[in-house]
Amino acid sequence: MIYHLFQYLETNFHFPGGGLFNFISFRTGLAFIMSLLLSTMFGRRIIDYLQKMQIGETIRDLGLEGQMSKKGTPTMGGVIIIISILIPSLLLGNLTNTYLLLMIISTIWMGLIGFLDDYIKVFLKNKEGLKGRFKVIGQIGLGLIVGLTMYFSSDVVIRENKEVKGEARVENVLYAKHDVKSTKSTIPFLKNNNLDYADAFAWVGENAQKYGWVLFVLVVIFIVTAVSNGANLTDGLDGLATGSSAIMGVTLGILAYVSGNVNYAGYLNIMYLPGTGELLVFAGAFIGATVGFLWYNAFPAQVFMGDTGSLTIGGIIAVFAIIIRKELLIPILCGVFLIENLSVIMQVGYFKFTKKKYGEGRRIFKMTPLHHHYQKQGNAGIQALIQRPLQALPESKITVRFWIVGIILAAITIITLKIR
Repeated sequence: MIYHLFQYLETNFHFPGGGLFNFISFRTGLAFIMSLLLSTMFGRRIIDYLQKMQIGETIRDLGLEGQMSKKGTPTMGGVIIIISILIPSLLLGNLTNTYLLLMIISTIWMGLIGFLDDYIKVFLKNKEGLKGRFKVIGQIGLGLIVGLTMYFSSDVVIRENKEVKGEARVENVLYAKHDVKSTKSTIPFLKNNNLDYADAFAWVGENAQKYGWVLFVLVVIFIVTAVSNGANLTDGLDGLATGSSAIMGVTLGILAYVSGNVNYAGYLNIMYLPGTGELLVFAGAFIGATVGFLWYNAFPAQVFMGDTGSLTIGGIIAVFAIIIRKELLIPILCGVFLIENLSVIMQVGYFKFTKKKYGEGRRIFKMTPLHHHYQKQGNAGIQALIQRPLQALPESKITVRFWIVGIILAAITIITLKIR
């Protein structure tokens, strides 16, 4: 809104300094600062209100180090993250940009699902929260909104990169003269790194592009569901999901910037996505909100984000990656979320298999999600294939080590643009 106000003042009255708001870098920095201040300054007031309303976390005794000390810690703190993202994005972003609007809608949509889940747990005293099928329906709904918007919107277009080769190397990268609708995405590690979903339906002839969009929408639904659930599972230690998400946010902001700038896109030989540069403003707000929330969520946590926050940040990361056509990089970038998801799937699957075969369920890890494996004391009496480490690690050490892994994965994600 402020962006549009200054645009008007600059155009009609040549308002001094109004031109600054034309620069995405300026608005991104401002969004980061604003969200950081909102999450730290007003976050304290929201935490005090949550404590006053006795909105505390219910803890089950799972035999984990320091677990019961968290009992009564205010939850639903994800509201702080959501507010700190939305206000700067609405004030400083170009609200005519389809990509930015998609991110705002995704934030509100997933925030409402998470809030409803926390509300049922805290106020209605139902530990199960929102039924799993309703969560999935909500995630599918967001996937449909994103996928169909990208299909129908005339603003969602690409310019494909074409190499101009000299005798021994690529001399230049040229782009088509016109923007086109496409189901193409970026695939890592391959020389010609544009993957077209429509190619899977080349055998149907002229209708291949339509079927390609159907496949694309299904992929969007799967990614939104998987990443939001992964973020939800990762939110089990103080600061773990928050810090990991901030690292992913920085990476996605870099990818959005180079994809939305024709010069950088040409240098990196990647497809140019007109309009995605505006997502940098949202990324700035997202990073500021998560870093600011970490002020209170770092060990020992003064507030938990709850599903209100974890489902929201997972949905944001998924949708952001999808709309900049980097969804196939998610297994690398969101490797922390992925391994948390896989650890649960492996544990449950192995337990059911061994129970059916031997009459007694056995485990791979001492406990899942994976971060709890390191938090639990090794014991020969626990039927787990992996006992090490035998000594439980301090919670803060587990969190920082996961962050380090996240930073390494973020670096790998970025350099995949050149490693082919």
